[in-house]
Amino acid sequence: MLAAPPASADIQTLYVDHHSWLLRWLQRRLHDAGLASDLAQDTFVKILVSRSCSEIIQPRPFLATVASRLIANHCRREELERAYLDALLHLPEASYPSPETLSILVESLQLIDRALDKLSSKARSAFLMAHLDGMSYVEIAEQLDVSTHSVKKYLSKANLLCFFAVPDFASP
Repeated sequence: MLAAPPASADIQTLYVDHHSWLLRWLQRRLHDAGLASDLAQDTFVKILVSRSCSEIIQPRPFLATVASRLIANHCRREELERAYLDALLHLPEASYPSPETLSILVESLQLIDRALDKLSSKARSAFLMAHLDGMSYVEIAEQLDVSTHSVKKYLSKANLLCFFAVPDFASP
């Protein structure tokens, strides 16, 4: 009886067979060779840590789907950073954070964004409505067509995830 090949052989075969194709695919969409290269690597790393490559029936559509999600996450994070920097421009100069503080704040926002990725779309929306739009539980419940109890659960989970996503906040 032959043993199944190790998972590292599967990912190696997938990488060798499809990395060049994926890189070209990303470059056509992004028009940025460096970012395309980074996202191609991130695609294979995501697959490596999340599943057995032997489960993948159609590698190219699967790789394109994973890479598309990474592109969307990257764009959302860039948009979040731009929005934060734009908001800072409206502060009085004396209130503007130092470059070090700004770097820490942007990194914290990215960590929070990654944490929010783990939530359902309703929980993520509830968090954003509460914290960015200042909506009440009742307003959020009406908007999402859920109970206020559900909103409370969504926000509790989201707040906890975000709290532990940023190491400085979670440490004693």
